[in-house]
Amino acid sequence: MEERYLSAGRAAEELGVSLATLYAYVSRGMVRSEAVEGKKRNRRYRAEDVRRLKERKERRRDPDGVVEGALHWGTPVLESGITLIEGGGLYYRGRDVVALAEEKSLEEVAALIWTGDEAMAPELFPPAPSGPSRRIRTVVESVAGLSPVEAFQVPLPVAASVDPAAYDLRPGAVAHTGARILRLMVYIAAGVSGTGLAEMLQRGWSPDDPGAVDLLDSALVFCVDHELPVSTFAARCVASSEATPYAVVLAGLAALGGVKHGGEIELVEAFLREVEAAGEARAVISGRLRRGERIPGFGHSLYQGGDPRGAGLLRLTAGAYPESIAVALSDTVAGEVLQLMDEHPNVDFALATVARALELPPGGAVAIFALGRTVGWIGHAIEQYRSDFLIRPRARYVGEQPHRRPDER
Repeated sequence: MEERYLSAGRAAEELGVSLATLYAYVSRGMVRSEAVEGKKRNRRYRAEDVRRLKERKERRRDPDGVVEGALHWGTPVLESGITLIEGGGLYYRGRDVVALAEEKSLEEVAALIWTGDEAMAPELFPPAPSGPSRRIRTVVESVAGLSPVEAFQVPLPVAASVDPAAYDLRPGAVAHTGARILRLMVYIAAGVSGTGLAEMLQRGWSPDDPGAVDLLDSALVFCVDHELPVSTFAARCVASSEATPYAVVLAGLAALGGVKHGGEIELVEAFLREVEAAGEARAVISGRLRRGERIPGFGHSLYQGGDPRGAGLLRLTAGAYPESIAVALSDTVAGEVLQLMDEHPNVDFALATVARALELPPGGAVAIFALGRTVGWIGHAIEQYRSDFLIRPRARYVGEQPHRRPDER
């Protein structure tokens, strides 16, 4: 698990300074410290502050290197008030995501992300039992053979063309547009109309299991946001051009479809089918390791102690379906991977487990991820519209130099 505090010696070593300089940083408020309980003379230092100060020093010393590294799990490149990943935990607007997933609906979390007030959910998501227009329903019917994530990308441009309110980019208006987009996407995935988003999915995907509503709602909440993965960064780039929220969501969906993002869930599903067919988890895992193949669904660069979304969603799934064969299989696989590799399940593994436990249609797990993440994309769009700046980084040219005439030299 990522350390939250460092000793004076460790902090000074990380910063490459003397203890006297470290104490000077503390006195100037650059590094926070606190007394160690039971040891009056000893103090510990906030690792977060040490890392931030170290990054600032590195930016001054090697700005090109820092910028290059920022594009790959590096220094933060955009400010956001939506998600915090710290100390092995995940927080939306300062609220622990595990608690939100257990206690709040997707609509309430969407209202929290978009407006800062979960009580706005009824206003953003009023009852709409009639569903979309006949024109939209016809388009949705035409893509019935596609996976949900593929199907989302066909009706959304049509819906955008008949939604002039989507051009209103004020925060409150964008929140209402986001609610319309999200409800339409749930209708596309589930094929039924209704009021509650998770209830619509349950009625369309697991009609004989009304208890699935709570688990689906929790899974959606776990997927809402995660800083700036490729889909969210793409969404923010599009929002920075002041394109409509429909275009923002379409950009996010395009990136999410890649094998290194949402497609990772499909790799987990294939891996679980392989284990199920073989009947021996350790043999399959060992075979993959011998061949130098990855074990999908385990580990995460931001969580040394395990992805809290994976752990939380697996716990809720096991609690709701304790006799499920799918849950038993996932428990066995997770135990073997932990023993062999010391890695914990991430949210991709948990979503694949939910899909198997609920017997969702093909593409259901990725659809949950996309629907939940749509809330985050809209939240980032609202932030980007407010900032009023165009995301336009420069490229470092490494190609052939221009050929100049002798008289130009």
